[in-house]
Amino acid sequence: MITEAGVEPMSREDVIAAVEGHGPTRIPLVRAKWWGEGLHDQYGSKLGRFDRIPEDVEHLWIPNPVDAEKMDLSWDWKGESREATAHDARTVIKEWGQLDEFIEKLPDPTTDPDWSSLEDQVALAKREDRYLLWGFWNLFFERPWMIRGMEHLMVDYYESPDQIARLHEAMAHQYVRYIEEAARRFDPDGFWTSDDLGHQTGPMMSPSIFHELIYPYYCVVGEAVRAAGMHFWLHSCGDNTLLLPDLIDAGVEVFHPVQKHTMNEAAVAEEFGDKITFLAGIDVQHTLQEMDAEGVRREVRFLIDTFDRPNGRMAIAAGNGIVAGTPLENIEAFLDEAIAYGREHRRRYT
Repeated sequence: MITEAGVEPMSREDVIAAVEGHGPTRIPLVRAKWWGEGLHDQYGSKLGRFDRIPEDVEHLWIPNPVDAEKMDLSWDWKGESREATAHDARTVIKEWGQLDEFIEKLPDPTTDPDWSSLEDQVALAKREDRYLLWGFWNLFFERPWMIRGMEHLMVDYYESPDQIARLHEAMAHQYVRYIEEAARRFDPDGFWTSDDLGHQTGPMMSPSIFHELIYPYYCVVGEAVRAAGMHFWLHSCGDNTLLLPDLIDAGVEVFHPVQKHTMNEAAVAEEFGDKITFLAGIDVQHTLQEMDAEGVRREVRFLIDTFDRPNGRMAIAAGNGIVAGTPLENIEAFLDEAIAYGREHRRRYT
């Protein structure tokens, strides 16, 4: 068990060694303490027992740069029922004639007030030699479904590909501007974003649609991230197996979570383990919810045995938010085994 004295966070250089494959001293924990829906309500201060186990990166968050909430649009996109409407059913751009104004009113990254909220966090992390991972949620699939609504977006891929291309081009330009501004302001080590590109048995769109309509803009972002000297981290739930070649080619360097029961961990590690770093996420739907503590420990060992390579190229996380109903002893078993077995596994390679 991890002692009450706790564990020292990994240094910035050691996390970089894990991501780039230079032989880290242990396996980083990144979004491992992802407290999801209802967990604080269930356990409250009891979650403080995990303070002794560190997150090995410092997360810096801003709202997505393509956010209608930050734009003074001339039409009422919210509607009376907005608060009761799922985000994948909302429609900001109701007709394509509104696209020009939407693009024109995207916020200016140089004057965005959200940067100021990060200054103290950045300063402390720099003093403590922490790996800085900044970013925002939603990229070229999740954000457009919040702009057009999921149903409309799926039809748009076939009926309005030119308009989707215009939207994606504007979004890519906006994301690049923010990446460059982040680099100028605090020189982060990594860029984190998300697109839940998969469902339980495959991608949300055909690989050909992804390659034609989305992949080119991932390449634009990937090039900007690389030019800024950052690592490109992507969270994407579901089965992304068929999309991994394009994601890797576009510059994604760290992929999360390799969702259990949708992706074959051993096959994915075998095919792609020398091409990308995996932030392997423990299953929060069944493993953490339903197994006993020893079963959780076995799963942690399986993930480490599967993804950790002689030179590293692995970090470990929760697969998604750890939600209410998860036994506290299972969370402890997950975090404890990630540290203890992660250290043991790395010693085999040193």
